[in-house]
This record gives sequence, structure tokens and C-alpha cells, in this order.
Amino acid sequence: MNRARIDGRRLNLRHGRIDLTHGAGGRATAQLIDELFASHFDNVWLKQGNDQAIMPAPGGRLAMSTDCHVVTPLFFPGGDIGTLAVNGTVNDLAMGGAQPLYLSAGFILEEGLPLADLLRVVRSMAAAAQTARVHLVTGDTKVVERGKADGLFITTAGVGVVPDGVNLDGARARPGDAVIVSGYLGDHGMAILSQREALGFDSPIESDCAALNGLVAHMLEHCASLRLLRDPTRGGLANTLNELCQQSGVGMRIDEAAVPVRPAVRAACEFFGLDPLYLANEGKLIAVCAAADAAALAAAMCAHPLGRDAAIIGEVCADDHNFVRMTTSFGGERLMDWLHGEMLPRIC
Repeated sequence: MNRARIDGRRLNLRHGRIDLTHGAGGRATAQLIDELFASHFDNVWLKQGNDQAIMPAPGGRLAMSTDCHVVTPLFFPGGDIGTLAVNGTVNDLAMGGAQPLYLSAGFILEEGLPLADLLRVVRSMAAAAQTARVHLVTGDTKVVERGKADGLFITTAGVGVVPDGVNLDGARARPGDAVIVSGYLGDHGMAILSQREALGFDSPIESDCAALNGLVAHMLEHCASLRLLRDPTRGGLANTLNELCQQSGVGMRIDEAAVPVRPAVRAACEFFGLDPLYLANEGKLIAVCAAADAAALAAAMCAHPLGRDAAIIGEVCADDHNFVRMTTSFGGERLMDWLHGEMLPRIC
């Protein structure tokens, strides 16, 4: 019998709920960690059972990222807060060309959270980590009073290694470069909104949440002139392009007709009065490369399952104001400015 169990009983993962004893550091905490977290995140480093994980040092340059996840609702079409937590950190590492290796996770649990919901999230995280080929090697759990955490918050940090010769940086865009996206935009943001508002559409909209490190490795194999990568999460395509223009000291010209947006997402945006170019994405990336290699890179991306809808959407240009300009489908031009205010709360 596991010494952490209370009175010899296992956790009731079907009908039980988180209570404050699960965060008190005693037997209930140890039981929660052993029966729920450790059993699903099992690996040699986690089994050490120490206050830190000691892993072998990889070669190359180290990359590290951290992220907090407070999405509501916790479960949505195409994913949940667990898949989001793993894939979000994996993707932040991958955008620098890193091979993600290790993750940590901190869980803020609200008193009353159903254990069945927590189990579902943990299973999602374990599956996402396995798909991305990363190991969750250390973590922490805290419990707060009812009404203080909206169910569950997760903080993740990741460590990866950047191979020698790979240099992706948001400051490397140059006038004349091509701008490419890996597929349809706005899916995640609209999936969250439709679930939150309990709306059903004729064509179901699912989050694009996915780990992109495999796609990035594939791209690096096929394009020596890849300048930079960025995943357009909060603020969507528009905000991300503005960030890159500021970082590189350039401008961009985007062709509206070339930007891929699903008809269902576009129709839903018209219903809500939203612009799909500002919606969050969790499984898409923006790439900038030399114009001469753009067609070959886009073709290589289309050959990968996570890049099959890749499209060249514009070019980098010289601009002292660092503006992002869009040529509209009517032949006019408008600025894709920074997002003002809050478009969608709690989407990641």
C-alpha cells in the first residue's frame, strides 16, 4: 500500500473534488501527486522525487521559455488548458529553432475543482508532451480557496537546445524578404469564443492547438535563409507582425486575399464584429525568409501535416515608421495597427 494514501483509500477520480488539504503539504498532497500527477508524467527525472530535477546537459545553446495559462473555459473544441500549457511552451522554444527537451509545470487548483476534470487535463498534458517528445520533469501544486482561481491555472517553463548554425531572431527581417504563414488563422480564438458563448455553427470550429517543433525542424532542413519565426498567439497576426516590424526596424506589406481564414471563422467574426487577423492562434507560425527561397519553403511546409495550408502573404519593406500595411481585396490599402483594448479575454 502506498504510504501517502489516507486510510488506505485511493483518490476518487470520478466523483472527488479538490479540497484545501490537497495543498497543505501533508498526506493528501502526497497522494494527489503520486496517484494523479506522477502516474501520468512518469519519467526517470521525475522519479528522482527531489525538489529539483537533475538532467544531463545537452550540447548547443540553451533556450528557455515560461508561460502562464488561464484560459476559460478549461475545455474547448480541439483542446483544453492542458494541451495549451504544453504546446504553448514547446512552440515558444521552437520559434527560436530550439529542440524542446524538458518542461516544468505549476498548478494552481481551486477548492472544489472536480478531480475528474484535473485528471482529464493531466492526461491531455501527458499526451501532448509525448507527441512533442518532451519530458515534464518537475512541478508544483498549490490549492486556493473557492472562488480564487476559476478552477485551474497552469504555469509552464521549458528548456531546449538550439543546434549550432541555427540563428532565428525577430530582429533579422530585411526589406525584400517574404512573409509566410503556416495555415488558417483565427481558429483558436473563435473556438474559445464559440464555446464560451455556447454557440454552435454549421461548420464546427476547433482550436488549432498543436506543437510546432516538428514543423520547424522540417523547415530548417529545407531553407537555409530562414530569418525568423514567431507564433501569432494573443493579438493574432496583426499584433505579431507589428512586433516583428518594431524589432527589425522595417515595415511589411500584406495581401489580404492571400491570408488564409476559414469561411466558418470569417462568418463568425462578421457575426461578432471581430477581425480574424487579431484572433489568437495556438498551432500556427509566421516565417520570414529570403524572397528567392519563399516558394520552396512554402512547398516544404505544405508537405508537413501542420503546414499543409501554408501561404505566402506578403513581403518585408523599408519603412521608417515600421507600419504594417494591407492591400485589401478591393484594391485599397489600410494599416494593420496594434490591437487597442481587449479583443477576447482569457484565450490562453
